[in-house]
Amino acid sequence: MSEKKVLFKSEEPRTREEVATFFRELADRVASGTVTLKRDSQETTLTLPENLILEIKAETKTKPGKTKYALEVEIEWREGEKEGA
Repeated sequence: MSEKKVLFKSEEPRTREEVATFFRELADRVASGTVTLKRDSQETTLTLPENLILEIKAETKTKPGKTKYALEVEIEWREGEKEGA
């Protein structure tokens, strides 16, 4: 049986430029192999293997009179695997 545990979660309004800055900084951290996520007193550090799985998804949700758009970027890997693909 699989178990899912959220290690870190953050959702907050940001400007387009703030989001772009976050992605630039995240890209540098991914390249270094260590990503530390911080918010208030919560902190999680992840060590990334050389090979990862990158998933990108764009979607819309439509309700009467409203359309919500989402762009999701997800990076996955499995513990102990040398190859991400």
